[in-house]
Amino acid sequence: MFLTLPTLFTWARIVAIPLIVGVFYLDLTPPTQNLFATVLFVLVALTDWLDGYLARKLNQTSAFGAFLDPVADKILVCAALLVLLELGRVNALVALVIIGRELAISALREWMAQIGASGSVAVHMVGKLKTTVQMIAIPFLLFDGTLFGLLHTRPWGTGMMYVAVVLTIWSMVYYLKKALPEIRAKAR
Repeated sequence: MFLTLPTLFTWARIVAIPLIVGVFYLDLTPPTQNLFATVLFVLVALTDWLDGYLARKLNQTSAFGAFLDPVADKILVCAALLVLLELGRVNALVALVIIGRELAISALREWMAQIGASGSVAVHMVGKLKTTVQMIAIPFLLFDGTLFGLLHTRPWGTGMMYVAVVLTIWSMVYYLKKALPEIRAKAR
């Protein structure tokens, strides 16, 4: 359970987070820091897809893996947002909305599990889309340069991050609406 190949990829994602943050404390030029952080983030983000694929392919799915995978995603996104906030590449309100939603929905899921209603807040497509958009926007903002001599990544990353904020709010409302009947039933 703790040491299956898919779970090891998830653990690697968590362990790599300080490396992504730490790149910005190395005595490197800012473009080099940006490049290293971007490459690390993309490699780590790809393990999110890989661990799920391997878990299904190798029939190594587990309740622990299902718990740890979204935790790793949330820590990765939150750490990257804090770095981007420190670098002035993301608006504080954007970071607050995304991080606040992650905390609120995690708490909601925990509570719903305690009352035996976790199915009402199971992962939905809008939540997956939100995560995908975030995982694309963040490397664009980390790179903060011209890609292939054609595309300046900050405006694209900023635009995608605002789309991620809309999806973040949408998914939060969706999960709250799904949980509301159970919340009302337990409040009686």
